[in-house]
Amino acid sequence: MKRTNCMVCSSDRLYEFIDCGDQPNGNNFLFPEDVGQEVTFSLAMMVCQDCWEVQISEFPPQELLFTNHPYLTGVNEPVVRHFRQLAPHVIAKLGLQENDLVIDVGCNDGTLLKAFAANGMRVLGVDPSERPGKVARAQGVTVFQQFWNHETGKSLRQLGIRPEVITATAVFYHVPDLHDFVAGLNEVMGPNSFFVVQGVNLLDLIERAEFDHFYHEHSCIHALAPLTRLFGQHGLRIQDVEFSPIHGGSFILYVCREENPLPTTPAVAEAIAAEQHAGLNRLETYQAFAARIEHNMATLKRLLEQLKADGKTVYALGAPVKGSTVLNYAGIGPDLVEKVTEVNELKVGRVTPGTHIPVVAEASVTEAPDYYLVLAWNFIDFLVEKFDDYLTAGGRFIVSVPEVRIVGPKGEFERA
Repeated sequence: MKRTNCMVCSSDRLYEFIDCGDQPNGNNFLFPEDVGQEVTFSLAMMVCQDCWEVQISEFPPQELLFTNHPYLTGVNEPVVRHFRQLAPHVIAKLGLQENDLVIDVGCNDGTLLKAFAANGMRVLGVDPSERPGKVARAQGVTVFQQFWNHETGKSLRQLGIRPEVITATAVFYHVPDLHDFVAGLNEVMGPNSFFVVQGVNLLDLIERAEFDHFYHEHSCIHALAPLTRLFGQHGLRIQDVEFSPIHGGSFILYVCREENPLPTTPAVAEAIAAEQHAGLNRLETYQAFAARIEHNMATLKRLLEQLKADGKTVYALGAPVKGSTVLNYAGIGPDLVEKVTEVNELKVGRVTPGTHIPVVAEASVTEAPDYYLVLAWNFIDFLVEKFDDYLTAGGRFIVSVPEVRIVGPKGEFERA
């Protein structure tokens, strides 16, 4: 679906600041025999010159992106740890009582809901994906297999379902219609309910050159200023904001009804002021960002070509969807990276979207390469610890965010 108006304010003053070319769905890992059947879509990002929301230029059909989604939260150890801390934190912060109801939108395999359940909450998931939903149900989590929108919220309200908290982690920037999503929240939120939303923080993305958060599933990347406007149009407000390093820098917003007696904390205004100070309301910020990305990707490809010329072996570590953006943008295929190692069995035995690098089980690697290109750079600290023996023995990581660098033991690095 082509975008001609801003998702938040409906302005047509959209400026395209980066074009990553035509790319396939970055999470559609094909079997080798199916290569040639990929459908590609434009992958370009625009910024609204009125409210400064960042959004994709063309959002493919939701069913294509999410119905057979292969991502599983439960195999991602840093995210599991994060959720185990987040659930009791939210419960304490909002003063939830035992058996209060928590709905998780985009619940995936139920990892976050299980953390809430372990702390005495009743839980319900809403997620359109078949494979993760089956995993969640097998572990006792009730999941409605559908997208979240106004109709979904209305259906839940008609069933008498009134949650104290609705969560959405790494989900609220996956939707084609933000107003439809928020209207669904309004259907089920009571006077004291909270929408707790965690998302990639645009300020961190721009400052750290995290362009690989741009992929087709991400219809937009949020900052607080435009979100304040969005929620305000629906009688809601951001009551508080916290920040987390997860996924390379995320915000956690606590959204309530305007009439909720809890006052808005100073942290909200401070965060919006920081966005303005960083230039998120100026076109030149986005133009400079795009130039930085072009330089980083050219540097990465030159490094891989030099390593190949030197007879070095290079594998990729992890096959996240963000890795598909990097590989396709930079034109990195099996000639430069021999294989990708993964712990997610839903991706093993397939090939990377567009670039067709074989994906193998991480545990199957018997002879380590000279270098690993770390596509899941957002978990670099965890991976440095996990692969300490490899790095101590002389192996090295290559990371491209915020700039191309070679990482050794204990996270020590040198710029490429």
